[in-house]
Amino acid sequence: MKNEEFATASILNVQDSMIKVSPASQLKGCIVLPASKSISNRALIINALSGNTILPDNLSDSDDTNVMLRALQAVSPHKGGRGVFDIGAAGTAMRFLTAYLSVTPGEHVITGTERMCHRPIGILVDALRQLGAAITYEGEDGFPPLRIVGCENLEGGELTVPGDVSSQYISALLMIAPTLQKGLRLTLTGRIASRPYLDMTISMMRDFGAKVEWHDDNVIDVQPGPYQSRAYHIESDWSAASYWYEMVALTQDEAPQVMLPGLFSKSQQGDSAVREMFRPLGVETTFLRQDDGTEAICLNRKGKPCKHLELDFINQPDLAQTFIVTCAMLGTTFRFNGLASLKIKETDRTAALQAELRKLGIIIHEDGNSIVYWDGERCKAEKEPIICTYEDHRMAMALAPVCLRTGSQIQINNPEVVSKSYPAFWDDLEKVGFKLC
Repeated sequence: MKNEEFATASILNVQDSMIKVSPASQLKGCIVLPASKSISNRALIINALSGNTILPDNLSDSDDTNVMLRALQAVSPHKGGRGVFDIGAAGTAMRFLTAYLSVTPGEHVITGTERMCHRPIGILVDALRQLGAAITYEGEDGFPPLRIVGCENLEGGELTVPGDVSSQYISALLMIAPTLQKGLRLTLTGRIASRPYLDMTISMMRDFGAKVEWHDDNVIDVQPGPYQSRAYHIESDWSAASYWYEMVALTQDEAPQVMLPGLFSKSQQGDSAVREMFRPLGVETTFLRQDDGTEAICLNRKGKPCKHLELDFINQPDLAQTFIVTCAMLGTTFRFNGLASLKIKETDRTAALQAELRKLGIIIHEDGNSIVYWDGERCKAEKEPIICTYEDHRMAMALAPVCLRTGSQIQINNPEVVSKSYPAFWDDLEKVGFKLC
């Protein structure tokens, strides 16, 4: 879709719900972030495959995790059954459950929103079929909805998949691998995208007793053998923390200070790289040990933001919107690489950002399929911009803080989309002095 058509479509699809956000004069406070949905969703799948009936501790309250939890609770791992699962807009749930249901007795249909039914899943389905899974398309080939007839005794073996596809496809295959009769030797071709997410998956599999190893840079071996049940505590979400980094960078407060408990210095999350990535924009991270022994970070501002920034987001694509908006509002020109996956997220995030930033007087461009850049080009900003969110939680959360830089109220349409990953986002803004109506 052309950018102009995309912008027009966003206006035509404005929801009745909206929120007006006015900036906080100071930015100081302690915010309890949601638990990581990336860790939560993996923990739920592995925990279910282990046969454990006790849930992991500190599960995310996000839509994605709640959808996953309801589906897993509805499936009887050993008795089979039939059912239809509507996972809404939860892409992680679609990929992980497709693999899980393939190795779980029963016949199920998995579907989602209209957007979800246009997000490709053919690479994962083809891979699972090669392992012996019985999956058919209920509509267009390559896309949900899917009908899955599960089997506990898939053979497994060797498999080759592209490394530059969504890491969730690969993680889905890895998590079921210990249940396969021959385990899995997985070869990844080409450049590997979002490798930290694969390392997270592998680390969590090991936590539950799986034997899994990297061989060279592109081969992963998983030995057959049951997972072991265990208690598991989930870290807070570094992706959610990124919006507080953005606020510290953008606020007019000369001495902002935001405390974020529950984030680990030795984190499994790839998005923990945000602490170094935001340093050139003037945000400093300090790790602290609280009285109860748990870890926390404190965000302060140190120095001035750089004039130009270049980053590769191949391993942290969910941070891209945060950085694009932050740099644009700071006047920091940028060239960001590794963004091809943005087009198959909850929306085409590149086109959505182009449309919404234009309302704020910023014109960003694409160079090929994976590069987004801004050379300082501007246009006339709208007097009272109305920000559309395109059913994408990260559009809402990345754009709400711009009021800190403009100093004026900004309207966000369809604000409830934040429930996908950070249900308390608007409440947390109010806690530090933002005015909402």
